[in-house]
Amino acid sequence: MGFFEKIKNGLKKTRAAMANTLGGIFASFSGANEEFYEELEESMILADIGVETSCKAVEQLRTVVKERKLRTGEEIHDALKDILVDMLNVGDTSLKLGTRPSVVLVIGVNGVGKTTTIGKLAHRLSGEGKRVLLCAADTFRAAAADQLEIWAGRANVDIVRQHEGADPAAVVFDAISAAKARGSDVILCDTAGRLHNKANLMNELGKISRIIDRELPNADKEVLLVLDGTTGQNGLLQAKQFKEIAGVTAIALTKLDGTAKGGIVIAVADALQIPVKLIGVGEQMDDLMPFEPRAFVDALI
Repeated sequence: MGFFEKIKNGLKKTRAAMANTLGGIFASFSGANEEFYEELEESMILADIGVETSCKAVEQLRTVVKERKLRTGEEIHDALKDILVDMLNVGDTSLKLGTRPSVVLVIGVNGVGKTTTIGKLAHRLSGEGKRVLLCAADTFRAAAADQLEIWAGRANVDIVRQHEGADPAAVVFDAISAAKARGSDVILCDTAGRLHNKANLMNELGKISRIIDRELPNADKEVLLVLDGTTGQNGLLQAKQFKEIAGVTAIALTKLDGTAKGGIVIAVADALQIPVKLIGVGEQMDDLMPFEPRAFVDALI
């Protein structure tokens, strides 16, 4: 299955929902009147593109339709797609992994698919010829390191871990030392999804970041926030909180194949101005895909 087909297939629930609403609006298009714009805005909100982002997109569309004197439903549909692509173009969508080693610090609440995302990313990077090292810095959740070790086996990559309850920053330090000794290209660090409060989480992530900056001062570092696509607007709230406390540089949206609300990808990118770099569209090892805004919008609507 080709790249576009895979995304299209993975987004079929969202596509079906959009076809019932957005498709109907354009199928019965009789002119860019007030009723058309109101229905369009409503259908975008229902797809979880979000109230703010949907209103903004429709306002931009009104301007473009007026300026370009667009008349047909097809012309206006294409203009809407261009606007949505622009909203997704908020930065480079490829992971910045130019140094050896580079570090990807993976963050997010429990249950969003963080460990699975790390395993699938390890598989993809390993397939590209990179030497990958996993770091089990989630020492708070029982069996988190065991789960990560299973994924290390599946992806055929190395892992550094310690006992449950160990200091996460110490595990990161060990992983960096191992990466230097083994000539690893990328360190993928798992982190705790939930600590007692926001201050604890901020302190823990801050400590880990300081270790990375001290031991690898010139390394490329991504702070990858994993969000569950099925949680819709709740995921957006999580993202806003993590952006405040963790300096997020990239977003991975998982489980998009299981939701009719894949429009959350657009809401997140637009609201946070942080690029979505990976999307999960299935259960298979190769179903975590690099994000391409144009291919995504074409597959969505």
